[in-house]
Amino acid sequence: MNKKKQENKGVFLFAKKNYIIMLIGIAVIALGFILMAGGGSEDPAVFNEEIYNFRRIRLAPTLVIIGLAIEIYAIMAKPNK
Repeated sequence: MNKKKQENKGVFLFAKKNYIIMLIGIAVIALGFILMAGGGSEDPAVFNEEIYNFRRIRLAPTLVIIGLAIEIYAIMAKPNK
């Protein structure tokens, strides 16, 4: 049994902490894309000013960029030994 544990020890590329950080980054990116969605007009001739609100112009892209930064950190972070 001890030998089997040693063989499986090198299966994962990152530590558990890295995977948790990656999941957080994915959740932040998904939230950003959800906030960008919706609010369009069904009639292309009608201007809908809701497309230019704070949520779509500032908040959602900022969350996506923060999520990408979290992902980069999760990949670059060295596991504690």
